Amino acid sequence: MIERPQGGLSLVLADGQRSGKAAKAISNVVARKTVQLLGEGVRDGAAARAAHDYLYTYRGGKVSCTLNIVSVDMVSRTLVISRNNPAPVIVHTAERGFYLLDEPAEAVGVHRNTKPVITEVPIEVGTLIVSFSDGLQHAGSLSGDHRLNLIETIYKLLTAGANHPQAIADGLLVEALQLEHGRPHDDISIVVLMVVEGQGQQVRRLSVQVPL
Repeated sequence: MIERPQGGLSLVLADGQRSGKAAKAISNVVARKTVQLLGEGVRDGAAARAAHDYLYTYRGGKVSCTLNIVSVDMVSRTLVISRNNPAPVIVHTAERGFYLLDEPAEAVGVHRNTKPVITEVPIEVGTLIVSFSDGLQHAGSLSGDHRLNLIETIYKLLTAGANHPQAIADGLLVEALQLEHGRPHDDISIVVLMVVEGQGQQVRRLSVQVPL
């Protein structure tokens, strides 16, 4: 996560090819480059293309990495979703309900002229954006169980009173781990952004939890 110089935040999700330490190293390279550029005021699409060029040069076009950027842009007053990821992004708005951002998109690092697919959504109360690595999308597929129905699961969480992004992310992760019998075959990362009614609080909060 990085604060944008002209207001707002950007959340960067990178998932390197394969899994383990090698994939983590690639993910970190792409995430660091993207966050650095966003923090310097580079626009989302340009930051994604630069991260692609960097990885393409760094690894000679032999390693891929999916990259999603979800931004709260206070200049345009929109939520900007940038995808270099075949996996879709789930959006829910009060007006349209659930829909997918699933236009074909390529991971960064392999094909020379790769560009992100960018969508803008107005900042409105009730808007929900869920971005994830493909480990969530494919949970259960290799173990023979059915795949996780993401929209159905999010809908159930919302109707059950999950009105906080953490509750939705936790609910999705619990369902995915159950389908994978507690041993996921691929890395699973989830980003949830939610626009909620103001509650009169002007306190900024940031928390992190890391297993050691």
